[in-house]
Amino acid sequence: MAFDDALVALLRRAERVSVLTGAGVSAESGVPTFRDAQTGLWARFRPEELATPEAFRENPKLVWEWYAWRRELCARVAPNAGHLALAALERRFPTFRLITQNVDGLHQRAGSRAVVELHGNITTTRCFDDGGVVESWEELGEVPPRCPRCGGLLRPGVVWFNESLPPRALEAATEAAQSAEVFFSIGTSALVQPAASLPLLAHEHGAIVVEINPGPTPLSQRADYAIAGRAGDVLPALADLLGAL
Repeated sequence: MAFDDALVALLRRAERVSVLTGAGVSAESGVPTFRDAQTGLWARFRPEELATPEAFRENPKLVWEWYAWRRELCARVAPNAGHLALAALERRFPTFRLITQNVDGLHQRAGSRAVVELHGNITTTRCFDDGGVVESWEELGEVPPRCPRCGGLLRPGVVWFNESLPPRALEAATEAAQSAEVFFSIGTSALVQPAASLPLLAHEHGAIVVEINPGPTPLSQRADYAIAGRAGDVLPALADLLGAL
């Protein structure tokens, strides 16, 4: 795969690189995108009807079981070549931040360490009442189970519609965008806010913005480089060229 010489030269001397990833990266591992996951028993539900605090209050058992099913889908797949290349690139640059909209934990399973999870992680569990992370609980047959601290219902550790992003994650993502020399937007539609504004914020602060996506997005015309392709094809080739693999 051929890359622009100026981009390669820039990356070879860059010290601060930030990356935003979206559902397209995980889709290459076989993780269905949020809306494509509605099959079988769940085909009659719209995701927007299940992924809200209001839905959980109305029918917590239904929402818990839907997320248990999605968690199982994520557990069955493995990180792909794109995930592995990003983990290798992290070791290549002195300062590297990976901001993800994905909740499946595949970046961490691939070896990435500097990960900012904007939308939480489906493998974690929180208390619906106090918001704290719960590592373990007594199985008493209730669905969902109860918080061992306060007795509140447990919920998946993801960000639902009508909820704010975790303040620390948003702050870390904003700082990573503002300080980057090069900012990659990979496998994302560039439609979901506030994540979609991060490449533009990076650009405003002087970063070169590189988009990697199979098709055009609203970001494509504003990016300095728009590379058409799958993350699993483009990233390993780029990492190899930079001596990261």
